[in-house]
Amino acid sequence: MARAHWISRDTLVWEPEQLKDGATVRLHTDPAGAMHLSGTGVVGGEALTLTRSTSGLSAEQQARFPQLVGRPVFKLAASEVARVPAMLKGQVALSVTDPDGKPADATGLQLAGVLDDTDLYTGPLGVSFERGRPTLRVWAPTARAVSVRVFEDARPSSAFVSVPMTEGEKGVWSVTGDPAWYGRFYLYEVEVYVPREGATFVNLVTDPYSVALSTNSTRSQLVNLATSEFQPRGWSQLAKPALAAPEDIVLYELHARDFSIHDLTVPAEERGTFKAFTRDSDGMRHLSRLARAGVTHVHLLPVFDFATVNEDAASRREPEGDLVSMPPDSAEQQARVAAVVDADGFNWGYDPLHYTVPEGSYSTNPNGPTRTLEFRQMVQSLNQHGLRVVMDVVYNHTHSAGQDARSVLDRIVPGYYHRLNDDGNVETSTCCQNTASENAMFEKLMVDSVVTWAREYKVDGFRFDLMGHHMKSTMLHLRAALDALTVEKDGVDGKSIYIYGEGWDFGEVQNNQRGVNATQRNLAGTGIGTFSDRLRDAARGGGPFSGIQDQGFITGLSLWSNGTPQGTPAEERARLLHDTDLIRLGLAGNLRDFSLVDSTGKDVTGAQVDYNGSPAGYAEDPQEVITYVSAHDNETLFDAVQLKAPRAATLADRVRMHNLGISLVALSQGIPFFHAGDELLRSKSLDRNSYNSGDWFNQLDWTYQRNNWGVGLPPGQENQDHWPLFRPLLADPALKPAPADIQRALEHFEEMVRIRKSSPLFRLRTGDAVKRQVRFENTGPGQTPGLIVMSISGEGTDTPDARAVVLFNSGVTQQTFQAERYRNLALVLHPVQKDSTDPFVRAASFDAPSGTFTLPARTTAVFLSPPPGGLPPDGEDGCSTTGGSASVLTALGLLAGAALRTRRRRT
Repeated sequence: MARAHWISRDTLVWEPEQLKDGATVRLHTDPAGAMHLSGTGVVGGEALTLTRSTSGLSAEQQARFPQLVGRPVFKLAASEVARVPAMLKGQVALSVTDPDGKPADATGLQLAGVLDDTDLYTGPLGVSFERGRPTLRVWAPTARAVSVRVFEDARPSSAFVSVPMTEGEKGVWSVTGDPAWYGRFYLYEVEVYVPREGATFVNLVTDPYSVALSTNSTRSQLVNLATSEFQPRGWSQLAKPALAAPEDIVLYELHARDFSIHDLTVPAEERGTFKAFTRDSDGMRHLSRLARAGVTHVHLLPVFDFATVNEDAASRREPEGDLVSMPPDSAEQQARVAAVVDADGFNWGYDPLHYTVPEGSYSTNPNGPTRTLEFRQMVQSLNQHGLRVVMDVVYNHTHSAGQDARSVLDRIVPGYYHRLNDDGNVETSTCCQNTASENAMFEKLMVDSVVTWAREYKVDGFRFDLMGHHMKSTMLHLRAALDALTVEKDGVDGKSIYIYGEGWDFGEVQNNQRGVNATQRNLAGTGIGTFSDRLRDAARGGGPFSGIQDQGFITGLSLWSNGTPQGTPAEERARLLHDTDLIRLGLAGNLRDFSLVDSTGKDVTGAQVDYNGSPAGYAEDPQEVITYVSAHDNETLFDAVQLKAPRAATLADRVRMHNLGISLVALSQGIPFFHAGDELLRSKSLDRNSYNSGDWFNQLDWTYQRNNWGVGLPPGQENQDHWPLFRPLLADPALKPAPADIQRALEHFEEMVRIRKSSPLFRLRTGDAVKRQVRFENTGPGQTPGLIVMSISGEGTDTPDARAVVLFNSGVTQQTFQAERYRNLALVLHPVQKDSTDPFVRAASFDAPSGTFTLPARTTAVFLSPPPGGLPPDGEDGCSTTGGSASVLTALGLLAGAALRTRRRRT
């Protein structure tokens, strides 16, 4: 138990079970770690009497340790402060003795605060080279001794030499080696007292700052990433695809193994690897097609070194038997996947082992630096195909802690890197071992790692898993570190690197319990993006923790019941109208001070619209919001529609529902985000959590022949309670998309992204522009349910007459909408939709004399004024002012001045 906190050299915080007036509190120390507790109190070591502070924590300490405010504070005598670094290398404890000398309580200590005070280090860590000589540095302030073992190679039996390291200032141990060490493998040998175990251990551990590893990460490797052997031809001259502002980004979330493991146009030995991104394959041709339409960034699920896939491909196992011929509602497929679930080649990878090394299972040779070269080749190829690259990074937890063999950080500085609860145990609200970015040296590791990916691998963006578990200050420091990177100095423009993440607020950090954390609301005004669950839930229906068949805007809520109990007709209508408000706010970038008329008829701001007890609007700027309806988590969009749509809905109805969800994302202000395969009706056979469901349930087909619907009941661990619901759906051949359905979905996706790309009206640069230029019709209690009418004007620009009117009809019938302000305007259907392969959207119309729009069921239509003169050719940015791509913008009057084009990031 470690219920006390040593927060600075002279300050300790502890709330004993009882603390009587006149009681004595002592700090006990023992470099040998031999103290123990008996009936008479703490036995062994040295005891130092503390004095109780009458002033409590300072303002700075309260901000750093808000969870400790109000607890008793104790001070160490000034004469003893110089001894603190030495004390921290041994066993420490606190005790309290009643005035009559009777022991009352005792506890161990949490040391993160005092280590930040005594040993905060800002210099380089890991391996650096000067004139060919490597210097190794590791931060281990509580270690008693540190050596480095240098191995000839990665074989378990290879010879090694053990070289002592020297402790310098701030707890950093270092050694300078011989140039002959280059390319060899190494481990740190750390002698350290482990409070949780009550004993001293000698740990052999890899380098937290590793940049290269052996197969399965058993040893670090001494290499220099700046050398030419790791650089593809033309790497230093790599040109990035143009990006004028964050609001121009369109994100496409993709799993590296999913991308190619089933692609027969990729050489067999390269399927599922980084190398597959360099081939002229079906997959790369598909990505190029999306880039031409307007997708700008490929967001890769974790591609750093993670723990749960064996990097030795020959040692893996895959499901046995002919899964293809099994019935679509069979449980046999998932049983065979489950039989090899932890021995196959698939995992999402949200279990970090080393933060700054590419994952070896995605390399054709995981032993050594090949993974570095192939990762860079992947980035280079994607950039050359018009796509920037985002890494999904997981700094919020580690795979293991304590003395586990796959625990790296905790075996070097026990108890420091992870967030601890009041008893001193590691918090696990992220479902793994939570890290603590409020601790300075973990923040440094995190920032140093991100900068390495940006500088050495030319990564263009970072998505932070469970970002709300990090402190806001950490994210701002990270943003500043990226902004400092320049092409001249570092080879990259750090200011063009976009960062975003999950701003959820839960667990031990909820409501700023450990400091101001990086949540949706707290990041307003920073320019850092967060995923918005508002539009997602309102569009699909329900949420991740509500009824699986709850309906929403696109799935028939109130307008076409699926027969499940969701309230009275009046309650369903009220929920639909409120969900529609949430969607309108999402279309306007989830701005907290955006004005709209809500479903009750009140004039409200975004912050006044309710979302499960929280403000629906929270952002200040559109770049701070990621809008989506589907991601790797939970059911795919198509699977959600299959579950929520009325049983009588035809496949054609369901495809239109799905496509309507795509439209809402593509035409919203802010940053649109799509899960790979959204454009192809992707299914995971109703699996809601496919993180370990193998290639079978996660497969993508770039030939557009199948979408993976009906490949068996999804894995029982997460889904078995719903199998009775799933079986008849999966078994129904009328619900299985044909290639023509998949093709139509792809064409719809391309049309929506091309429309977004064609006009800056769909990519407004500032919150002020959105508030000024976006408005909604058909609002209030008398609105036509299921119909959203959004107008985006050129107000405040050089061309105030420019206008786009977008209508979303989720209803089961054709709808009309008339407004006097549109009488006699020269509005025409967007040329992309005029030439659409969808006959329904081609039938959408506008009658100028009456100002009336007519919109078919489950259709999105975009009307423009004045009429456009053409569209940018595929592959050209609609923001360009040269060549043919300017014609549509000139006609729309959108070649406006700095009001639209100026990028603003508040810091």
